[in-house]
Amino acid sequence: MERNKWRVVGSGEEDRISNLPEHLIDSILERLPIEDAVRTSIISKKWRHKWTTMSTLAFDEHFSKKFAKNRAFDHNGVIRIMNKVLILHKGPISKFHLHIPNIFLDNFQEVDQFMLLLSRNNVRELILTNLNRCYELPSYLFSCPELTKLELQKCRFKPPLEFEGFLNLEELLLKDIDFGSRLCGTKIKLPQLKKLTLHMCKNVYNFNIKATKLRILTVAACPDAMLLQLFDSPCLFVAGIALKKPIQDFVGVEKMNLATMLSNLPRIEHFYVDSHFLKCLIAEKIPKLLPHAIYSVKRLALLHYQLADLHQLRSVLCLLRNSPNLETLCIFMAMVPQVDVGPASNHLESPNCLDCTLNRLQTVEITCLEGSKPELLFIKLLLAHSPSLDKFTITPSGALDGKKILDIAKDVMQYPRISPKAKMFYLNPKR
Repeated sequence: MERNKWRVVGSGEEDRISNLPEHLIDSILERLPIEDAVRTSIISKKWRHKWTTMSTLAFDEHFSKKFAKNRAFDHNGVIRIMNKVLILHKGPISKFHLHIPNIFLDNFQEVDQFMLLLSRNNVRELILTNLNRCYELPSYLFSCPELTKLELQKCRFKPPLEFEGFLNLEELLLKDIDFGSRLCGTKIKLPQLKKLTLHMCKNVYNFNIKATKLRILTVAACPDAMLLQLFDSPCLFVAGIALKKPIQDFVGVEKMNLATMLSNLPRIEHFYVDSHFLKCLIAEKIPKLLPHAIYSVKRLALLHYQLADLHQLRSVLCLLRNSPNLETLCIFMAMVPQVDVGPASNHLESPNCLDCTLNRLQTVEITCLEGSKPELLFIKLLLAHSPSLDKFTITPSGALDGKKILDIAKDVMQYPRISPKAKMFYLNPKR
């Protein structure tokens, strides 16, 4: 930040900002990019050391990009600046964000030193975004008892043998993490954890946690996750599971079907699942009715579905039939090669295709619609079985031409609706 960006206060003028309470000044500084916060030291003598007590330090993507473009992520560039900031800093660091760009690094020695410093400063929130090679987390990271939020990317999770858990952690996001084999059989205690996100992690079956207060769970592209263990929380009310690609031997890790999984989610209200995961759950047989209806589910999101596939269509109908209190349905269609639409169309036109009424369904959103016959018949089916429907939103695929988009709109707008207040919204495609 250049000097002229700051208004230098004259001797006869009132310096209102400098006279603000310290906690307000800290709040202002923490909203600035860290390099700008440091530059406030040139404003006046009063401001010379104010930045040194900031409790939040964010060496984030914005910061690293500014230096990495000159390949400066080394002792002569951004690392040198980080070290200088941390040496001059005084007091506790409650929030720390470090972004490591994908450029050449000899080693992670400086990053280890940062982690050691944080472990001694009662850090409460730590975000480590690593785009470089895999970073092995040092043992002292696991001795941060005050942590309430932890986000890690591209790391090797290897805690010391005496590690039992993060007792105050409330939010945990792990992306591209390798849990290895060291955790096998060890249960990690996370008694305050409320939100857990696992994305593209390896050896997840070794991540054995006890989190009885968990409320929000998202697992994406982790086919070896032991979901029944992760579901073991009486407070869980949001769950999102997506494999993102076909997995042939998913049940080889954990024997589970749709009924088993949902029986472990007695309070689930928001359920998000992709077609690949659901296909694993009902690979042997798609039931018409489950042993226990999922009365708690109010919002259902189905990701990457192709209703022209009879197998996927039956799975959708199974979930609808067994969710009597469903209020919101969102379906994101998959753009896949053409298949024979005959079997799915015939099933949708059969008299008992959906032999129930979706009494509580109020909102439907269908995205990336391609206009196949099964898709249109499915829309018609929902309109005919949803007496409380209020809003039905359709967004066609961006790959369609203008004529096809218009033809779909003409068809769906003419379908009869059992709900007298149902409104149809046809949005422009996302290209």
